[in-house]
Amino acid sequence: MSGDWQIQYLVVIVFLSLSLFSLILNLLTLRSFNQFPTTAKFPRVSILVPARNEILNIESCVRSLLAQNYPNFEVIVLDDHSTDGTLAVLRRLAGENPRLTVIEGEPLPDGWLGKHWACHQLSQAANGDLLLFTDADTVHHPTMLLDSVSALLSEQADLVSAFPREEVLSWGEQLVVPVISFGILSFLPLNLVRYLRWPSLSVTIGQFMLFQRNAFEAIGGYEKVQNHLVDDVSLGRNILQQGYEWRLMDGTQHVSCRMYHNFIEVVEGFSKNVFAFFDYRILPFIIVLTLIGFAFLEPPLAILSNWLEVPLSSFPRDLAVLAVIESYLLFHLAYRRFKFPAYLALLYPISLTLFILIALRSFVLTLSGHATWKDRTLERVAVRWI
Repeated sequence: MSGDWQIQYLVVIVFLSLSLFSLILNLLTLRSFNQFPTTAKFPRVSILVPARNEILNIESCVRSLLAQNYPNFEVIVLDDHSTDGTLAVLRRLAGENPRLTVIEGEPLPDGWLGKHWACHQLSQAANGDLLLFTDADTVHHPTMLLDSVSALLSEQADLVSAFPREEVLSWGEQLVVPVISFGILSFLPLNLVRYLRWPSLSVTIGQFMLFQRNAFEAIGGYEKVQNHLVDDVSLGRNILQQGYEWRLMDGTQHVSCRMYHNFIEVVEGFSKNVFAFFDYRILPFIIVLTLIGFAFLEPPLAILSNWLEVPLSSFPRDLAVLAVIESYLLFHLAYRRFKFPAYLALLYPISLTLFILIALRSFVLTLSGHATWKDRTLERVAVRWI
C-alpha cells in the first residue's frame, strides 16, 4: 500500500470519527419544545398552511391545528388551485370553526415558485405577531403551539424550526427519508452554527418554521427567496446573515409528517431539493457526494471483496471494519433518536447509494431545466462552480 493511499484511508477514519463526535454532541444539545418553561405571555400566532391537492392530508392537519390549547391564534389555509377537492374540505371545516380562514390563491406570477407564492400570500393575510409556517401533510399535538411559543420566547429566538416525526411506511420511504435526519445530525455542528453564525451550515426545516413577524419581514420574507427551491433553508440562512437568532429543535413529540407515500414520490421530492441545498454550487456538491460515497460505501465493499476473495476494493481490511462500525453507529444513533426502525441502520449502504443516485438526478434535472413539482415545471436556475 502506497503512502498516499494509506493517508486517504486514514482520512476516512478521521472523517467518520469527527462525524460521530458531531452527532453525539448534537444529540446531547438538541432540545425539545417541552424542555422550556411554559410562557405566561401569549402573543398572537398566525398558523399558515399552503395546500395544493392535499385531499388525503388536509382535514387531519387542519383539525390538529384548530385543537391547540393556546388562547390566541388563527389558522389560515391557502388553496393553491387544487383540483382534487381540497378546497371543498377546507370550506366545510371553515364553516365549523371561526378560527379557520380559507383563501384561494392568486395566479402564479413570473419568477415565483408555487409554494413560495402561496406562503407569501399567507403572510400578507396574517395578523399575528408570530408566524408559523407548516405543511399540509403534518399533524400536530394539542400542546405544539404552547410549547413551541414557550421555547421561542425562552430562547429569545427570531426563528425556531424543528425536526418533525417522519412517518415512513413503504420500503422506498424507509430507505431514503431517514437519511436527511442522519445527515443533519452527523455533518452539521448545530451549536457551532448558532454561536459562530455560519449560515452556510445551517438547516431550517420547512415543515415547522415559527418566526417573529418583525424578523421575518426584516429579512424580506418570501420575496427574497421567491425562486429558490429550498425556501426553508434560505430563510434560515437569511435570519442568521442579518443578525437574528435561529434555533433548530426536536419537534418529534409535537409534529408528525408523512412526506411521501412511495418510492416514486421520494425520488421526485428529493430530486427537487438536494442540489438546491448546495445553493446550486457544483464543486461543493461533487466534493461532498464523493467524500460521503467513499467514506461510507468503500469500506463495506472492501469487506465484501475480502470475503468473496474478489479484488473489488483495496481498502485495508482492518480499517474497513473500523469504518463500517463507525458508520453503523452513526446511523443507529441518529435513527434511534428519531424513532426510525432499528434494522434500517444495517441497510445504510443501500440507503446512501439510493440517496447519491437521487442527488445526481437532482443535479442533472436542475442543469437541464426539467425539474418539476406538484405538476409544475420549475424554472431553470443559474448554477455556479463555487
